[in-house]
Amino acid sequence: MKTRVARPRSRATKTLLLTTAAALAVVALLSPTASAASGDESPVHGLAPFVLLSIALVLLVAKLGGELFVKLGQPAVLGELVGGILLGSLSLFGVAWVEELRADAVVAALAEIGVIILLFEVGLESNLGEMKAVGWSSLLVATLGVVAPFFLGWGVAAYFLPDEPTLGHVFIGATLCATSVGITARVLRDIGKLQTREASIILGAAVIDDVMGLLILAVVAGAIRAAGEGGALALIDVALIALKSIAFLVGAILVGRYVVPHLFRGAARMQSRGVLVSSAVAFCFLLAWAAGAVGLAPIVGAFAAGLVLDEIHFEEFVVRGEQRVSELLAPVSALLVPIFFVLMGLKVDLRAFARVEILGFAAVLTFVAILGKQVCSLGVVGRGVKRLAVGLGMIPRGEVGLIFAGIGATLWLPGANGARVPVVDAATFGAVVIMVLVTTLVTPPALKWAMKEKG
Repeated sequence: MKTRVARPRSRATKTLLLTTAAALAVVALLSPTASAASGDESPVHGLAPFVLLSIALVLLVAKLGGELFVKLGQPAVLGELVGGILLGSLSLFGVAWVEELRADAVVAALAEIGVIILLFEVGLESNLGEMKAVGWSSLLVATLGVVAPFFLGWGVAAYFLPDEPTLGHVFIGATLCATSVGITARVLRDIGKLQTREASIILGAAVIDDVMGLLILAVVAGAIRAAGEGGALALIDVALIALKSIAFLVGAILVGRYVVPHLFRGAARMQSRGVLVSSAVAFCFLLAWAAGAVGLAPIVGAFAAGLVLDEIHFEEFVVRGEQRVSELLAPVSALLVPIFFVLMGLKVDLRAFARVEILGFAAVLTFVAILGKQVCSLGVVGRGVKRLAVGLGMIPRGEVGLIFAGIGATLWLPGANGARVPVVDAATFGAVVIMVLVTTLVTPPALKWAMKEKG
């Protein structure tokens, strides 16, 4: 029996590898045709055939890469990211079509919608009541887990990138702040430790961590935009951006408490199909738009939308037999979110890693990303808690670090001779991707070991 079970798994893994290789070969063969199609053929219903081929390929690479990594016991997001890196590496072999895919506006728009949906889901999984109930340990762990990595990342960036603007260094520090709660939760569930005190502290801190990280992102990104417009940035300007970010989050919470219940009660009177998921996504997009309108990142609004929505708002829909919002969103998320991660992988320029200083930067950035989260274990209050396990559980940056880096790649600062330079260039982006990969890969085995240790 054991042999019968093992063989199909082995064949499945080999099939995935062969299919992935075949898909990449097909891309290389079709790329001249696709490039010609994008320029010479007329679009079909407003979409060029190149765009349709691009989306089909991105989805294929995402699912094959994700499936392969799941079989290897790793998060699917890593497979999607690595799939994008492999796809992007084809440009090193003269496949010009890949460059067009990187710059395609339609694919980029789908990726941005995907990341908005992702942050909406993260917000839905978070609960304001639970955040207040986790106690001082989670709050202190989260605070230290944001402050220490932020300043360590800032210092490392300033050392390795001395010619970059100071706000660029600050942004690199911000990318180290947040924790991927999904990866840690999966590990704790797999080893049967989800109900332990360590798990409660880690998961509570990770949620608070995300809120703090997004507020820092909002402040830093706002300061970068203000500086990019050519004006001098004073301390009062940074304070105003911080106040605006906090005011937006507080305003969203008030809307969630006093306005949203009435909106969904009205929506519940409708009998047509898809009212619940349409209403929820519309609310998400409205808050994402509102965040953008006041100068914040749209993902801040998407997260806030998920945070303020509660199961009680959807109670009437559930009573009449409809699925919950998280279940209704799952197919949408499965389709759009992987496009974002493949596109992030596509943006990694492997040529940058031929430079020793970039590899050194990536290694030290990864080291301080891990070290900074160990500092947060000092915030644990009380005895009988495995502080090492808490620190290790806060390590993975996962999708959150990639989202921050992706936003940095869209921000610009004034450089020498009046030229504008990206806050996160191709080399720095690659270093951040390495940090995300390593912190995500080391967490599962390290956390399993720490939770099994005595004391």
